[in-house]
Parts: sequence; C-alpha cells; structure tokens
Amino acid sequence: MRLGFYRRNAWWLGTGALFMFGSSFGQTYFIALFAGGIREEFGLSNGEWGGLYTVSTLASALCLIQLGRLADTMTLARLARIVLLAYAVAACAMALSQNVVMLALAVFGLRFCGQGMMTHLSTTAIARWFRANRGKAIAVAVLGFPLGEAMFPSIGVAVLGAVGWRGTWLIVAAAILLVLLPSLHLLLRHGRTPQGEGGGTDSPGLLGRQWTRAEVVRHWSFWAVLPGLLAPPFIGTCAIFHQVHIANVRDWDLSVMALGFTMYAGVSVASSLASGPLVDRIGPTRLLPVALLPLAAAISILAIPGGVEVWFAMLAGIGASQGFTVTLLGSIWPTLYGTRWLGSVRAVASAGMVMATALGPGITGAVIDAGVPFPGQALALSAWCLVMAGVFTLVAPRLTAMLPAQPVAA
Repeated sequence: MRLGFYRRNAWWLGTGALFMFGSSFGQTYFIALFAGGIREEFGLSNGEWGGLYTVSTLASALCLIQLGRLADTMTLARLARIVLLAYAVAACAMALSQNVVMLALAVFGLRFCGQGMMTHLSTTAIARWFRANRGKAIAVAVLGFPLGEAMFPSIGVAVLGAVGWRGTWLIVAAAILLVLLPSLHLLLRHGRTPQGEGGGTDSPGLLGRQWTRAEVVRHWSFWAVLPGLLAPPFIGTCAIFHQVHIANVRDWDLSVMALGFTMYAGVSVASSLASGPLVDRIGPTRLLPVALLPLAAAISILAIPGGVEVWFAMLAGIGASQGFTVTLLGSIWPTLYGTRWLGSVRAVASAGMVMATALGPGITGAVIDAGVPFPGQALALSAWCLVMAGVFTLVAPRLTAMLPAQPVAA
C-alpha cells in the first residue's frame, strides 16, 4: 500500500475520522451504558425504555432527511459548529432531565447530532474532498468508529461509577465543547481541498449528471440499491442488541461473548483498510454483487449448533462485512449521483440506515416473542442478503454502463 497518499492528506483524513469518533456519544453502544440508572430513576421497564429510544431515533431519522441537506448550502465549518453546540445542549439535557418527555428530547438530540449529523458530515465531506482516492479516504475516516467503540465503553463505565449517570453526561457536554469543538474548528480553518483530487470541482454521477434528491428518489436505481444496503446495519444491530437473549438460548457465558468485540473491532478495521483501495480500483458499482455475501455467510453461522466459538465466528464475519460495506457505502452515493447535491441525497440514505437500526431490534424482538429465537431467524436474514446479492448482480452492469469515466486512483 502506498503511504504517500495518506501522508499528503493526513489533515483531511484526520478531520473525517474525528467527526466519526465524535459521533460516539450518540451511538447505541454508548447510550446503552446508562440504561440501568435511567430506567431506575424514571421507573421505566425494558420495553418502555426501548420504545422511548426507538421513537426518539426514528424522529432523528426524519429530521435528518430535512436538515441533512444543509450540507449542500452551508460551509462545513459553520454547520459543524452548529451541530456541536446542539450536541452539547443535548448532553446537558440528558444530565438535567426531570421527566420522560425531557429524556426523550435529550435522546433525540444525541441520536440526531451524534449518529446522524456527525456521521453525515464526515462522509459527505470526504466524498467531496476526494474523487480518485475516495475509497481509501473513507476507509481511513471510518476508523473513528472502532476507535470510539474501543475507548468509550470502558471510560464510560469508569466515569459512571465515579460520578453517576447525570454527572457523566455533564462531562460529555464539556468534552464536546472543550475538545471536539476547538479541534474541529482548528482542522476546518483552511476551507480548502486536497491537491490532485478534482480541484474542488463537483464530480458527476450517472449519465454524467448532478442529481437532485427529487430526481434520485424517482429513479429506479436508488430503490434497487437501498434495500440491500440496509441489510448490514439492520442485521449487525440486531445480532448485538439480542446478545443476552442469544446467550440464554445457547447457554453461553455472556462475559466470554463480550471478549469477541475486541476481535470484531480489529477485523472491521483490517477489512476497511483493505477494501478502500479495492473500491477505488474496481469501482463501487462493480463490487455490489459481492457486497452482501460475507454478511450472508456470517449471520448464517449463528444457526449452527455449537459452543461460544459460533458467536466468535459470527462476529468476525460481521466485522469483515462491516468494514467493507461502510467503505462501499461512503463511495456508492457520490459515484451514482454526483457530489453537488450529495448532502440532500445522503440524508435520505442515512435516514434509512438510522431507521433500520431503530426498527431492527423491535421487529426481530417481536419474532422472538412469537416463539422464534434469534438464532432461528439467522437463515432468513441470510436469505435476504442472498436475494439482494442476486438483485445487485442484475443491476450492477447497468449502473456501471451509465457512469462517466472515473479518474485513476493514486
């Protein structure tokens, strides 16, 4: 792997990764750390807390559709400042919430600013900054995710034990204002783009055009691609969300299962770094037919009877799929629809991803309540991936033929 690209563009790659890293406070794995204290203080059952979380997340997805388009009309530096200030307000609201309504609004703010806008701004900016090496750039930027996953659960638990859940959220608000905000202000102060990556011009999509959001949602290509690309966030979230249920069904030790997440993060990082150059060299549309095959194999492993090694094998497969599909997702939308209105287009796709992570645990949980344990659902989820891989095999050549000539990666 040539290192010159990464050295020359470390400033912009680091900016994208910091946005991803900063999204951690709005991610499920971090907010879930405080579920016990929140449920106890507000008298919420598991179902009531889960319902509040789902409704708040769905509301954040709907707002992302409307406000995500601001990435097309505002400078990144200005929009980032607004989002970070709102992010800090949401963390303060979480710490100071006195009733369920205020709690729901705080969760909405954290999900919208964290999982929603911070991720949206990172991928939109990287896609605009880079053209020939977009895959490699996105592969580096998304490393902010596993870095946060590796750091914040243990830090969060330690701080939670020391100052309680309300105090922890006040510290989060301070970290956003005193660390994230000035750091991103410093990184974004230049307001310029990397050399040799298009000279700041917008790159076109299908048929050599810049597609508006209205045109995208009316075109067959979007609806042919989106359902398959919703499979990774849906399936990955469900498998992790139901880990306690899986442990009970299979009689596995939950503490042993937890050890698999370090491996999951490592495999995801390795997969992301390996897939970036591949996406640039082959092209995201040509890779669509194979994009879901690792996930289909990974989730089907859960249907195999056996010991906890089945869980480790599944997590490794999901990690490999996650690293690959996140990189592919960052490249596919600008490749298909151009970068001029990318904020608006990505907002719809991102909202779909957020909705998938919100609805997935509820849908699969209802199936569990109906008498089908999650391992018994694994083959059906795998079949979804295989069906969509077949659809991708049919549409990928058509999409590739409609693309303008792409620049050669460095």
